[in-house]
Amino acid sequence: MNEGFLANCLFFTANRLSRSVTKIAEEQFAATGLSPMYGYLILLVNGTPGITQKELAEALYVTPSTLTRFIDKLEAKRLVERKVHGKTVQVYSTDKGMELEDTIRQASKNLQSRYREILGEESKQSLNGEIKSASEKLEKK
Repeated sequence: MNEGFLANCLFFTANRLSRSVTKIAEEQFAATGLSPMYGYLILLVNGTPGITQKELAEALYVTPSTLTRFIDKLEAKRLVERKVHGKTVQVYSTDKGMELEDTIRQASKNLQSRYREILGEESKQSLNGEIKSASEKLEKK
């Protein structure tokens, strides 16, 4: 079977990269008991008490419905809570969520160190910049 066309397909190479990055991130965040996305969500909420769901969805590049599911799960774990102010839903961390801050920050530092170890600092920075630039161009389509 000739798979050469897949090697030159951005869709497949981006998915391959995503799987590799996700695996490493999940390994580094295992100590938190959370997925990387939940960990970063908690950091955003801890750093901006009362952040709106809309702001969180935009910051994390997820749809509002996906963010709602994330917050539902974190509320069930008593890590965050929602407060409704008129039509705006704001998200606050609980004491339990605040207590995870240092553990999550350490997991994030470990993740960055792991990328640096595998790719080298220059490649890590370059790749991150290229991916960010490409994402912005593709989002404008």
